[in-house]
This record gives sequence, C-alpha cells and structure tokens, in this order.
Amino acid sequence: MHLLPTQEEVVGVLRETGALREGHYRYRSGIHSNEYLQVPIAMRYYQQARMLSVGLSRLLRSNAEIRAMIPELSIVAPATGGLPVAYGVCEALRAKQVYWAERENEQQPMRFRQFLEQHEGEQVVLVDDILRSGSKLSEMKALIEGHGAKVVALAVIIYQPTPHTRDFGTLPLYYLAKLDASYYADAERCELCRKQIPLEQVLI
Repeated sequence: MHLLPTQEEVVGVLRETGALREGHYRYRSGIHSNEYLQVPIAMRYYQQARMLSVGLSRLLRSNAEIRAMIPELSIVAPATGGLPVAYGVCEALRAKQVYWAERENEQQPMRFRQFLEQHEGEQVVLVDDILRSGSKLSEMKALIEGHGAKVVALAVIIYQPTPHTRDFGTLPLYYLAKLDASYYADAERCELCRKQIPLEQVLI
C-alpha cells in the first residue's frame, strides 16, 4: 500500500468489503444505475477505515493553507454516515474537534444539537464518505456559514458525480477515488431495464 492509496487500491478495498457492488439499482430519487456504493460497509473494518481516513488526511495536509489551520480546524460531517470518516481524519490530522448535524426526518432541515455553536470565523473542513448529488453537503455548507463559520474545503472518500451533482465553485475538493457510474433518469431511459437485468431498490 502506498503512503497515499491509489484509485485502484481504494476501489479494491470497496469491492473486497462489499461496499461497492455492480448490477442494476434504483435509488430513492428514481435514478437507475449500474453501481451501488455504501462506504460505511468498508469502514466497519479498522484497518480499512484507517487506511482511507489517513489517505484523505494526507490530501488535506498537502494544502499549505489548510495545514496551517490544523490546530484550530474543525472537521464537520453532514450526517452520522460521515462520522467514521470525520473522526478518522480528525485523528490523523490532529485537528481540534469533530461535530455533525442531524435532522428529525426528511422534511426537516439539518440542525446542530443544543449548545453546539460555531464561533465567528471558525475554519471548517466538511467531510463525508461520498459526494454524489452534493445536496447534503450543500445544505450543510449553508448551515455552517449561516452560523458565521467558514468552510475551507470539502473532503470525501469517493467522488461519484451524477448528472445533478451540485457545483461548489472554487471550494477545494479532495477525494481518494472517482467512480463514473452509469445513470439513467428513469426506467424508460434505462439500458439495464431494456436488457432485463434484475432490478434492486436501494434504501440509501
């Protein structure tokens, strides 16, 4: 294993652990795809979780401006699914703290727990396991900045863009591997449906 894992090594870990699967999947949004990925399945295993988190931390540390912020840097996850990555990155960087947001249900906006407050000018790296549509990260960025903190970078294990992935402009984005899955807006336009490949509905 290299000091910084290669794309092939990261994808190999995801396949070996069952986190990355090929087939015919329908996401909750209605989009069909030939790949399904759940990074937390790989993060169950300490050695794999450490390798991925340390690798991501090294990408962040390579940025001199972020490196200078580390003693006061906050590592923030948009939901509990990103917490293993956030804690791993925080430990590897020796950053100041980790916290996250929650929502009571899908209809409610994200919020921080009572008494968890950002301070004006606080520097934040927004961390998650995967960037797909970017909707959670976008909402989280707005929440953080609405409290006076500043998001200085995004860092994810996997970047798997879809046709609807949000644009974060000039904000630095760090990732260990990029996956280019095939996406179809619905069953009528899905090549996998036309080939009658068995369909599996995914919950997340």
